[in-house]
Amino acid sequence: MSNFVPLLFAGDINVYSMARAFHELYGIKPKVYGKYEALPCQGSTIMDYTADPEVDRQSVFFPTVLRFAEHHKDKKVLLIGCGDSYVQLISANKARFPQNVVVPYIDIDLMNDLIHKEKFYSLCQETGVPYPSTFIHRKGMAQDVPLPFDPPIIAKPSNGIEYWKHPFPGQKKVYKADNREELEQILQSIYGAGYEDSMVLQEFIPGDDTFMRVLTNYSDRYGRVRLMCLGHVLLEEHTPHGIGNHAVIVTEQNLALEEKMKTLLERLEYVGFSNFDIKYDQRDDTFKVFEINTRQGRSNYYVTGAGANIVQYLVEDWIHGHPIDYRSVNNEFLWMVVPKGVAFRWIKPAEYRAQMRRLIREGNWVNPLLYEKDHGLVRRMKLSKSLLGHYFKFWKYRNG
Repeated sequence: MSNFVPLLFAGDINVYSMARAFHELYGIKPKVYGKYEALPCQGSTIMDYTADPEVDRQSVFFPTVLRFAEHHKDKKVLLIGCGDSYVQLISANKARFPQNVVVPYIDIDLMNDLIHKEKFYSLCQETGVPYPSTFIHRKGMAQDVPLPFDPPIIAKPSNGIEYWKHPFPGQKKVYKADNREELEQILQSIYGAGYEDSMVLQEFIPGDDTFMRVLTNYSDRYGRVRLMCLGHVLLEEHTPHGIGNHAVIVTEQNLALEEKMKTLLERLEYVGFSNFDIKYDQRDDTFKVFEINTRQGRSNYYVTGAGANIVQYLVEDWIHGHPIDYRSVNNEFLWMVVPKGVAFRWIKPAEYRAQMRRLIREGNWVNPLLYEKDHGLVRRMKLSKSLLGHYFKFWKYRNG
C-alpha cells in the first residue's frame, strides 16, 4: 500500500494528464477537485473527481485540503495545482497546511513576480534570456504613446488571473492588432470591463504555429533543475479562449536553449514544475521567451509519453527523498489532443507530416485523453463527440 495520496485541483487536460501519470506508474486513483462536471474528468474511472463551483476560492479551497489531510492523516498528501489560481492558493497557504501535506512549490512572493509578465520580463533582462521587444501599457496612458516597434502588435494582460475576472464580449486570451486603431479598441474593451493592471504590448514575431516551442522542467526541493523536456509545437488551438493552447507537439532537444533556461531557474532557486512558452525568431536566429507558468502546462503528458513520467519526479523527491539525476529528454515522441485528420489537415509543412506519420507507424505517439484503462463508457462517448468538434472549430477559426 502506498504511503502517500495525490490531491489534485482543476478539471482540464492538465489535471487529467497528471492523474493518468499517477495511475499508470503507481496504480493510484488520485482525488481531484474541479469547478465543473465536464470533460475530460467527468465520468473518469482513474480518479475520484468532485465538482464544486467555489473550490477555487480561499474560503472553500483551504477547508477542503484540511478535511482531506485529516481523513488521510496516516499518509502524506501530495498537493498539486493544475491551474494558476490553484497554484497561487497552494503557495499562499504553504505555512498553514498540516505537516502531512506536501507542497512542492515556491513561495508566494516569487510566484507572483513570475506570474506577472511585466516582472518576469525584468528577470529575463537581468539574466540575459531573450524575449520579444516589449512595451508595458497602463490604464490612462495617451492613445498616441510611441511604441518601440511597428504593427502588427500582440497584446496580452500582465495579470491573467485578474483579467479573466472581468469578462466582456469578444474576450480573448491574446490579441493581435494589425494597426494602432485596432489596438486602441482592444485596450478600451479590456480596461472598460474593469481590468486595472498593466497590458503587455509586444512586437509580432513572424512564423506560424510550427515556430513555437514549449519547455517543461522540474526543479528539486534544493532548487536544482532535474528534468527538462523541449516540445516543438506543430499546431495550436485558435478559438478565442483557447488560442495558444497546444494541439500537436513533437519532442526535440536543444541543449543550448535548455542550458540558458536552466541557469535562470537555478539563479531563482526555483522549486517544482515550470513551463516556458517560447518562439523561434528566424530574423535573428534566437529563441524568445513569452512567459513562464509556475506549474506543469496543460500539455504536460508529452513529457510522460516521451518516457519521463513527471509525477515520478515529485514522488522520488518529496515522498521518498531519493536523489535524482539530471535528465534532458531526447526521445522523439508525438503528442496530440486533436484527431489525426485535424492534425494532418492543418499542419502544412510536408516534413512535419512525414515525421508524424513515421512516429504514428512506430507507435511513438499518444492522445493523453484516450487512456485504455479509463473505462467510463459515457465519458468515452462524450469524448468522441468533443474530439469530432475540433474539425468544426479549426475550420471556423483558422479560416477566419
